[in-house]
Amino acid sequence: MLRVVQHLFHRPAIRLGVMDGPRGLCRNQRFASFLVECNRKPLDTHFHDTVLRGRKLLRQALMVGLLGGGVWIAFESVRALAVF
Repeated sequence: MLRVVQHLFHRPAIRLGVMDGPRGLCRNQRFASFLVECNRKPLDTHFHDTVLRGRKLLRQALMVGLLGGGVWIAFESVRALAVF
């Protein structure tokens, strides 16, 4: 029974013909020519840094907005109290 369970959950090293040979997918000439023909834009390796910078700017904008809202509420409260 244990052998049946192991056979069901066994993950083969090469799944569904993903690799054409022992040298791997990236050394396949057809795959390399496909990549060249696609002329894909190279990945932005600094994308993580860009995301972090964007989050920092968003956090700063949120803090400025909250600070501005607090100042506006305080100013309006002072004006309302001055009326009475």
